[in-house]
Amino acid sequence: MTQHLVSIRGLSATVPLASGRARAVEHVDLDVSQSTSIAIVGESGSGKTLTALAIPALPPAGVVYAGSVLVDGRDVSSSSPAELQRLRGRVVGFLFQQTADALDPLVRVGEQIGAPARRHLGLDARVAALRARELLARLAVPDPERAAAAFPHELSGGMRQRAALALALAAEPALLVLDEPTSALDPVSTRILLAEVAAERARRGMASILVTHDLRLVADHVERVVVMYGGRVVEEGPARALFARPAHPYTLGLLRSLPTGARRGRRLAAIDGAPPAIHERPSGCAFRTRCPLARERCANEVPRLEAIESAGLVSESMRRVACFASAEVPVP
Repeated sequence: MTQHLVSIRGLSATVPLASGRARAVEHVDLDVSQSTSIAIVGESGSGKTLTALAIPALPPAGVVYAGSVLVDGRDVSSSSPAELQRLRGRVVGFLFQQTADALDPLVRVGEQIGAPARRHLGLDARVAALRARELLARLAVPDPERAAAAFPHELSGGMRQRAALALALAAEPALLVLDEPTSALDPVSTRILLAEVAAERARRGMASILVTHDLRLVADHVERVVVMYGGRVVEEGPARALFARPAHPYTLGLLRSLPTGARRGRRLAAIDGAPPAIHERPSGCAFRTRCPLARERCANEVPRLEAIESAGLVSESMRRVACFASAEVPVP
């Protein structure tokens, strides 16, 4: 049996509230194999970022994880500080949504990018500095030598994001996790960033996880899609199959809200209502208050994530869905 690069089982995450604690993520299972590309999608508050942060064991303040997270065969919850230091950079590179979470404002950009290469790849200072400039050039940063000598605040927002990506790639990680990487980027910067991630995957067989609310980024850049709502995975499957025939009403709603040529001149369909707050999630299926296919059972039971048979076969590329009405979901 092939060992997964990342294997998550029963992941839950609780967050502090004024009235106590609440579960933001519940019972997530996820496998990531070498060289594969996955997207975790969903609206804000769905739990996708907290799920991604569990992989390098970087919980936000006050967040407590439970469950099993194995990365490169090691349980991150019981890993030593030295093991976690190796994991963060050499095994898992992480591109944060906010560059302030990645770049030290008091250290020059090139020095920051070169540090993981020195620590994990054993490069000397000169070669690490050269690698930093090469990464910046590869990411289409104008005058990479000048950018490497600059402090983060001396670069534009788009250039800082590219520098943060160079930092995440510096130690040639086996897996790159990108948390909403394009939310503050213009279309040109977005294309450059995603193209470089694709090139790095092709060059080294790197795996990637793209965390995003923007499904327009997903179809052409990942192989599998994991859809989250209310802290749970509600659908998972190959990107093309999921886009062509969603099996969950929430996935269908997300797809119908996308602007496409076929919908030009027409009002985009929006999902009625809004995601519930963490402490106000309804009983049963969390999506039932917004779902056009909801029934009495949905109020009393939480649907399990189960495999969908395709042409009578269930394989490693199987699709899974957590919905009592999946057979009734129409074609987008």
